[in-house]
Amino acid sequence: MKLTHTRAVFLMVAVTLMWSIAGVVTRQLEHARSFEITFWRSFFTALSLLVILPFVQGRELFAKIRSGGAALWLSGLCWSVMFTAFMVALTLTSVANVLVTMAVGPLLTALVARAVIGHRIPARTWAAIAVAGAGIAWMYGAQLSGGQLAGTLVALCVPAAGAINWTVTQRSHAQGQDVDLVPAVLIGAVLSSAYTLPLALPFQASTHDIGWLALLGLVQLAIPCALAVACARVLKAPEISLLALLEVIFGILLAWVGAGEAPTQTVLAGGALVIGALVMNELIGWKQRA
Repeated sequence: MKLTHTRAVFLMVAVTLMWSIAGVVTRQLEHARSFEITFWRSFFTALSLLVILPFVQGRELFAKIRSGGAALWLSGLCWSVMFTAFMVALTLTSVANVLVTMAVGPLLTALVARAVIGHRIPARTWAAIAVAGAGIAWMYGAQLSGGQLAGTLVALCVPAAGAINWTVTQRSHAQGQDVDLVPAVLIGAVLSSAYTLPLALPFQASTHDIGWLALLGLVQLAIPCALAVACARVLKAPEISLLALLEVIFGILLAWVGAGEAPTQTVLAGGALVIGALVMNELIGWKQRA
C-alpha cells in the first residue's frame, strides 16, 4: 500500500476509531464473559488475518514465521498478552480506566528500553513520566475502595507487554534482524486463543454475542493492525504516538454515548494528566528534532 503523508494521517485516525470500538461492543454482549470474550475475539482475529495476510504478503508470510526465530515468537507472545489482558480488563473495570492506563505505554516503553538496552531518557520524558505517574496514582487511589483496582492492574499488563515488545524488536534490529510485526500479530492472536480456550469452557456466548465478537476480531483488531503497519512506514514515531492517543478519546466517548458508561471525575482528571504529559513530551521532542 503506497500512501502519501496526508492519507497516512487520515488512515491512522480511522485506525484509532476502529481500535476504540472494543469497549462499547463489549457492553452489548448478553452471555459471554471474561476469558470467553477474549477467546472468541482472538480466534476471529487469527481467522481474519489468515485470510487477509496471504493476499498482502503471499506465501512469504509463512516463510517469515518459520524463519523468524526467537525474537518473532517473543514478539508474538507479547501481542498475545496484550490481546488477552485488554479484553479481560474491560470485563473488570470501566472502558475509561482501561484506555487511560494503556496510554502510559510510550512512557513505560522508555523506562524498559533504558533498563534493557540503555536508551537515554531525555529530561522532558522524565518529567512526562512523573506527571503521568501522578495521574495513574490518582486513579488507583480512588479505586482502592471502589472495587475496580483489579481491572486497572490487569490493564497495566497491556502497556507493559507493549514495552517489552518494542524493546525486543529494537534489540533485534540493532543485531541486524528485523522483526516483521504483521506475522507477530498473527502469532499473538493464535497464542491468545489457544491458552484462553480451556478457561473459556463451557461456552455461554449466544449467537448475538458471537456476531459482535466476530466484528471485534475483524474490524477492531485484524484490519486496523494491518493498516497501522502500513501507516508506520510513512509516519514518524511521534506522529504515530500522538494519533494513537485518539483511541482513548474515541473509546471513552463511544462507551459514554453507546453504552451509557460515563467516566468518573477521577478518571477524567487522572486521564487529563496522562494525556497532557504524553502530548507535551511528543510535541517538545518533535520541535527539538526539527
